[in-house]
Amino acid sequence: MPALPPAVSVIMPVLDEERHLRNSVRHILEQEYEGEMEVVIALGPSTDRTDEIAAELVRETASHPRATVRTVPNPTGRTPAALNAAIKASRHPVVVRVDGHGMLSPDYIATAVRLLAETGAQNVGGIMHAEGENDWENAVAAAMTSKIGVGNAAFHTGGEAGPAETVYLGVFRREALEQQGGYNEEFIRAQDWELNFRIREAGGGIWFSPELRVQYRPRPSVRALAKQYKDYGRWRRVVARYHSGSINLRYLAPPTAVCAIAAGIIVGAVLTPWGLIVPAGYLAAIAAGSVPAGKGLPLKARLQIPVALATMHMSWGYGFLTSPRSLAKKVIASRRPAVRPTVEA
Repeated sequence: MPALPPAVSVIMPVLDEERHLRNSVRHILEQEYEGEMEVVIALGPSTDRTDEIAAELVRETASHPRATVRTVPNPTGRTPAALNAAIKASRHPVVVRVDGHGMLSPDYIATAVRLLAETGAQNVGGIMHAEGENDWENAVAAAMTSKIGVGNAAFHTGGEAGPAETVYLGVFRREALEQQGGYNEEFIRAQDWELNFRIREAGGGIWFSPELRVQYRPRPSVRALAKQYKDYGRWRRVVARYHSGSINLRYLAPPTAVCAIAAGIIVGAVLTPWGLIVPAGYLAAIAAGSVPAGKGLPLKARLQIPVALATMHMSWGYGFLTSPRSLAKKVIASRRPAVRPTVEA
């Protein structure tokens, strides 16, 4: 009789996820995986029915044959604090991160466990498969999965399996998380990138595979998308300050574009209309890039792709440029292990 695969802990940082939480947990419980599973939901101070839905899931899975759902509090509401609380409350050797609006493909966990064994990596992950439920969300999804939107980030656009700087979400060996002390709780954003950097610096491998797919729901409005990408840019700058040498040209493209467009507008308004060539060229580029990105989408969604692209680029770049140095000081001061290794008696 073949041995069962390793037991798995699924950790979920959750805040105001009334819309997607039940469906996300359903995708976990329906995994094509023979090993034991536990789901640990870290509950932030939600203002909707998230806590009520989580309590229902705990009751409904009490008699589940091989998977249980538990909750732990996360009073700060911060994602890295939620992740550390869930890691601490979990117990299995493989740790799978899933967000409250992420939907795992049916063989996600089985494939990830296999890849951990085959590659020897400390963390494996795959494609953040953005998929909307209306025209705007479909436009954002198209922007997020196009190279003009996110450059060559494999977990957005796909690509060949291989070593990576970072991956979406991640399936970890528990010892890697314990060795690194978990997530740095000062990184409100970019905590995945920062943790994966530390794992790589310690000699561990991060592995990307297109076999792994997680369905992702984009932000539902321009304002929400702008805030998301401004925070991404802001905290990616903090990672760059904290880990020298971690930045590359792809991350410098949005702030460069913001500066060039701002300079072009000022020159065009004050000195010569020729200065407007730069912003006009940018608009033409994203309009042209939107055509292949929107293939197969309704006209209303296709027309909104340039808006999504500009929002992502400008917000990320603005966040990067305006990221205060005080954030890096807080991060450095916080450099303490958040998840203690389990000590055998």
